[in-house]
Amino acid sequence: MKVTLVYDNTAYEKDLIPDWGFSCYLEIENTPGILFDTGAKGNILLHNIEKLGIVPEAIDIIVVSHAHWDHTGGLKKLLKVNRSASLYLPASFQTSLPDRKVVEVNNAIEITGNVFSTGELQGVEQALVVKTDTGLVVIAGCSHPGVGRILEAASSFGKVSTLIGGLHGFREFDLLKNLHSVCACHCTQYQSKIKKLYPDKCLDGGVGKVIDIP
Repeated sequence: MKVTLVYDNTAYEKDLIPDWGFSCYLEIENTPGILFDTGAKGNILLHNIEKLGIVPEAIDIIVVSHAHWDHTGGLKKLLKVNRSASLYLPASFQTSLPDRKVVEVNNAIEITGNVFSTGELQGVEQALVVKTDTGLVVIAGCSHPGVGRILEAASSFGKVSTLIGGLHGFREFDLLKNLHSVCACHCTQYQSKIKKLYPDKCLDGGVGKVIDIP
């Protein structure tokens, strides 16, 4: 499994544009290509995707974590380029896309083989959960329901190994002690504290960062 950060507040690779927001692309063997969130601006999203060698027209599934502008702003431009992707939107994200397959997510569901949604937690946000040979990979947009609530919901699918995404004002640092790796990016307020406590677990974020997971 490979996770590529295509939208983040910082840039990991040169020639990529950082901006406030989040998006990542998931490549999983024998699984459709999945884009999680779409950042804040469509032109930046498409620029970064194309620079990273990802074909926007070939994205099969788009999952939106929550309705905030820094996770949905690139959606409109992306859908003008990509005419076929299915969308998995939290129930609180009210939009009309009559020519699309749109799945309104309330409860936990399977999106495709070994890829699940936690369901919309606290009526705000869904997170993505991927089963791998080394445990569950959880991808969060901003963690508005709380990291603890997200990890609890994800654990219904197995043991969580990796956490990627925005952790907002998360301070319950002990929740990370049993994880194998953490990539805290976007809106995470206490990145430096997490890195100080768990230097061996922490992965740098930034646009262009590629995380390979067995």
